[in-house]
Amino acid sequence: MKTTIIRHRVRALAALSMAALFWAAHRPACAADPALIAAEQQRVEVMARAAPTVVAIFARGGQGGGSGVLISADGYALTNYHVTHGSGNFMKCGLPDGVLYDAVIVGLDPTGDVALIKLLGREDFPCATFADSDELTVGDWVFAMGNPFLLATDFHPTVTYGIVSGVHRYQYPSGTILEYTDCIQVDASINPGNSGGPLFDAAGGLVGINGRGSFEKRGRVNSGAGYAISINQIKHFLDNLKSGRVVDHATLGAVVATRSDGAVVVSNILEESEAYRRGLRQDDEIVSFAGRPIGSVNQFKNVLGIYPDGWRLPVVYRRDGKKQEIFVRLRPLHRASELTSNEAAPERRPRKPMPQPGQPREPEENRPGQNPKPADAAAPQPPRQFAALFVAKPGYANYYFNELERKRVLAGLKLFGRAAAERGVWKASGRLGQEATFDLTLADQGAGLLIDGGKKTAVQSFAPGAALEDEPPGTGGLLVALHHFRLLITRGPEAFSDFYYLGSEPFDGIGPRVDVLAGEISGAKSYWFFQRDSKEFVGLDLFLSENVDACELRIESLRDFSGVRLPGRLFIRHAGRDYGTLSFESFTFLPKTENAARPDQPAEAATSLAN
Repeated sequence: MKTTIIRHRVRALAALSMAALFWAAHRPACAADPALIAAEQQRVEVMARAAPTVVAIFARGGQGGGSGVLISADGYALTNYHVTHGSGNFMKCGLPDGVLYDAVIVGLDPTGDVALIKLLGREDFPCATFADSDELTVGDWVFAMGNPFLLATDFHPTVTYGIVSGVHRYQYPSGTILEYTDCIQVDASINPGNSGGPLFDAAGGLVGINGRGSFEKRGRVNSGAGYAISINQIKHFLDNLKSGRVVDHATLGAVVATRSDGAVVVSNILEESEAYRRGLRQDDEIVSFAGRPIGSVNQFKNVLGIYPDGWRLPVVYRRDGKKQEIFVRLRPLHRASELTSNEAAPERRPRKPMPQPGQPREPEENRPGQNPKPADAAAPQPPRQFAALFVAKPGYANYYFNELERKRVLAGLKLFGRAAAERGVWKASGRLGQEATFDLTLADQGAGLLIDGGKKTAVQSFAPGAALEDEPPGTGGLLVALHHFRLLITRGPEAFSDFYYLGSEPFDGIGPRVDVLAGEISGAKSYWFFQRDSKEFVGLDLFLSENVDACELRIESLRDFSGVRLPGRLFIRHAGRDYGTLSFESFTFLPKTENAARPDQPAEAATSLAN
């Protein structure tokens, strides 16, 4: 009986199947939705335009690799730090044009898991267009391109498509200093080898660099949660990376916690931090940071984590019901040695060989994608014509690029004309504020300032071993700052014990981005600000030592003094307070042979330097 019933069911299913096939073969053709076809065609075209910018990265000797994306026609490309770590200073990069290019390391961000490299051999590379990653919302379509499992041996990238699953995600470091802040979560497959590759929005704009994925416990297979570093974070660091340095992220110098009422408050603060000197205290509520409202500890870490150290940013805090706004220069998150030691390695444990299908694999979650193995010492060296593009120096990924950027920015000093030839004593006079007069002398051995004919005096010796002082008091070291200015104008970087291109930052925390150079003499450090388009020198911050407030000089105008172009008005600020404006009425220059004033004794110096 059961056998008969089963036989009848089989026959019925077979008859239904035949009927379905007959209907499918003879049904009337129906036109596809034109809007659907147009959307599909648009998606194909966008991906076709994006594909030529995607880089397949291979470590020297074939010891691993990953992905990247070109961002400029002259060959600069972004990837992950953990892709380049261990690859050596040069690597091979394939593009969909079928050509394998040489590439050199430029700059590294071990904390943010970002690296900048430069492909060589062309000046007309296809490049991606930056979009605004803050405009992304959950549900937006995105697509990822790259080299998963190193499959792109023909250099044509794999494409995965999906939606934005979450924005402003924070992921704690997992055994290393790698920290993903304010990152983008997507369900487009991000697998080992996708690391460093681009995440594009639906229009083909670059919104992130793929770096991490959540993987199944028993294998390195994407589980539907991938993470990309936001392109807006990378924009903040891009010029710093072009400096060839190993760059660092920032800390406010304060720890925050959630209060019982949900407010984010300062739970601890370093007294040597600028935040403390500007008035921030324990139990103050953080209302906003860098213009973004703060509603949780994770939000604070997210916002803080996307900025380089040294940037000045606004902080709004509430105390006793009253809001206050301060501008704070951020501190480095790590010691310099941490960024270049094994602590910065993305994966310190040795990688095991990839198991064969069917074999168990070790549990891994929220890990970086495929990471190259240490470079083979016997791997072939780069072509001879490119060897000079790498210069080793402690603290730098590649000092060659710092020299390149430094020369570019220093071209702005040409605006001072023949002032560079005036290496003797500089004498100037004018007005301080509206009422007072001043007489200023700058020389190699020292500097002096007389106010109102000598009612107030300030003297600074630059003799070897002389202590650098806050002179005049309350300026943060105006005479030292003017000394640095004179030295750079007349002697250039060689006058400093260390001088380098730092990157860029918003001018005074709210203005347009400016290029920044840094110089040091006898422990005093100066930061020089140049407009990016005109290359005009617009200001200088001088720190007499660490953990003190700077003397801030801002050039309000330039004037011609007998054919020498120098500041006409110089605004001075220190510790958040305005000191005043120097309005120069005259400059005179003594020959170098008369540069003999030696202000070894303060009383004598005030007279000798002013006469």
